Amino acid sequence: MAVDVVAELTGARLAFGDRVLWDQLDLTVRAGEFLAVLGPNGTGKTSLLKVLLGQLPLTAGTVTVCGSAVEKGSERIGYVPQHRSVDQGLSMRGRDLVGLGYDGHRWGITTLRDRATKRRAVERALTQVNGQKLARVPVGVMSGGELQRLRIAQALTTDPVLLLCDEPLLNLDPANARLVSRLIDARRREADTAVFFVTHEVNPVVPYVDRVLYLVDG
Repeated sequence: MAVDVVAELTGARLAFGDRVLWDQLDLTVRAGEFLAVLGPNGTGKTSLLKVLLGQLPLTAGTVTVCGSAVEKGSERIGYVPQHRSVDQGLSMRGRDLVGLGYDGHRWGITTLRDRATKRRAVERALTQVNGQKLARVPVGVMSGGELQRLRIAQALTTDPVLLLCDEPLLNLDPANARLVSRLIDARRREADTAVFFVTHEVNPVVPYVDRVLYLVDG
């Protein structure tokens, strides 16, 4: 079912004891909107994503995703983490890494039908990042750009309406930073997915950003 308002925070406050990260945050993000989240270190950018993921409760105010209270493990939300290198000896294939995004939302006994559905979801996600040739490649030998493409695919396996990206360009060279930004923008245009994009590297996403949320001094 199509939704207009994907995420909404009203009077939102997040504090840890006497330390207030932000307060009185009113924000409405609609389907297909690309929101860049900027600000100095320690101002609560990643914490905002954790609130939307249901991993951190607000100190005050409300937050909803698709009109409902946030919940952990929601299939409606995809998450792209910061780029980190992996052990070069890791033999996990690209397809297996992407599949973890699908498995993380499901529990219990896996049937043949479940496996077929997962296989289709993984292939669809790989196609969206032009990663079909990486399906059988061990992740330990992949470049930073290739790994990050697969992490995007991993976040897309459940066909989310909201994509949360936590500094996905970190440690990437300029060419791969532009590629990753372009892939995320292509997904939101094709599927009307809303994007929260936390970054310090704003130049690669300037062509795609609709609005900027700048967090500083609460």
